Amino acid sequence: MALTADRNTQMKDGELIAVPMATNKKIFAGSMVAANATGFATPGATATTLTYLGRAEEFKDNTGGADGAKTVLVRRKHAFKWKNSAGDAVTQAELGKTCYIVDDETVSKTNAGGNTQSAAGKVVGVDSDGVWVE
Repeated sequence: MALTADRNTQMKDGELIAVPMATNKKIFAGSMVAANATGFATPGATATTLTYLGRAEEFKDNTGGADGAKTVLVRRKHAFKWKNSAGDAVTQAELGKTCYIVDDETVSKTNAGGNTQSAAGKVVGVDSDGVWVE
């Protein structure tokens, strides 16, 4: 139903979020974090069911814990510099294009040819020591 009066709409900062962690996962500060198929934080990895979230702001160990037993702070809405895959390097030609998650610190140009990797984000810069991903 459409509003007929003012509404006190709640707000949440979407830049730094606490994400419930997946069971038996360890996430290192500064690493790439993704959401798994059930929505829990997991380190970046070669998989087709991940959704890129951003960079971990802290170390958290949920080894032995159930889904959601711990949360990890994840920074979003920024460009982060990840390592460039040696075997499938992102080049300047990929500027503005999607790159793909290899692991919790590395991105690649393609999804490994066999559709085995999830999208990391858009390439916004390529340096000799890494790839800027938004």
